[in-house]
Amino acid sequence: MSAQLISGVALSEQLRAEIAQRTAVLSAAGKQPGLAVILVGDDPASQVYVRNKVKACADVGFHSILEKYDAQLSEQALLERIASLNADPAIHGILVQMPLPKHIDSTRVIEAISTRKDVDGFSVLSAGELASGLPGFQPCTPYGCMKMIASTGIDLRGKHAVVIGRSNTVGKPMALMLLQANATVTICHSATADLAWHTRQADVVVAAVGRRNMLTADMVKPGAIVIDVGMNRDDAGKLCGDVDFAGVREVASHITPVPGGVGPMTITMLLMNTLEAAERLHP
Repeated sequence: MSAQLISGVALSEQLRAEIAQRTAVLSAAGKQPGLAVILVGDDPASQVYVRNKVKACADVGFHSILEKYDAQLSEQALLERIASLNADPAIHGILVQMPLPKHIDSTRVIEAISTRKDVDGFSVLSAGELASGLPGFQPCTPYGCMKMIASTGIDLRGKHAVVIGRSNTVGKPMALMLLQANATVTICHSATADLAWHTRQADVVVAAVGRRNMLTADMVKPGAIVIDVGMNRDDAGKLCGDVDFAGVREVASHITPVPGGVGPMTITMLLMNTLEAAERLHP
């Protein structure tokens, strides 16, 4: 029996409808959520990403600004612009699109964003809040993954979750969120011995390493939930994830497709974080 698909498109539509309703309430009180998006340079993929984010803001009723700068913009000029946005009461979230040109220190830029407006959840303080169980902004991709797991109706308490990947943006925060949901969590990575042994014990597998067909059917426990965060291209140039979808679908109970799975959820959770930033400022 094939696994049930967890559609990020359908779940995003539901969540965005909720976001739009809550936004309308705030806007009626003169407190419209606002997001500032900064793009430095002309990376084609980044241009698509920021365009999609600005469109998503308009769709739910946010105020948004998109600022595009030449790749030669100095780090100091960027930091000064972030400081002015930190002080702008109409802006509740600030997003600087990565990657930045090599002459700009991305860590300095991220740390310059006010924690109250760090809707990407990438700063050291945001990471510390997540690790400590304090209210803050959760990184958007793992936040979306948690929403997708919750949509299955399966309680994570006591379940064994394996996260493949240890990045600061997905792997580590994903593990922390699963832990907070009372799962028992194992983090695997490139130096893990016998990856398949670990994944075969898992009730939930989150694959986030960026390697095509890394997780195959023989590595998955029957009935497991499989979340595919990967974004790769196959030999024909078609978008695919880290999971051998056709094979794993016949073993898992629930699985996310690529495309149409985790991807749509990432922007949706950016909207949710921005909305929550506005609600915190205007309770």
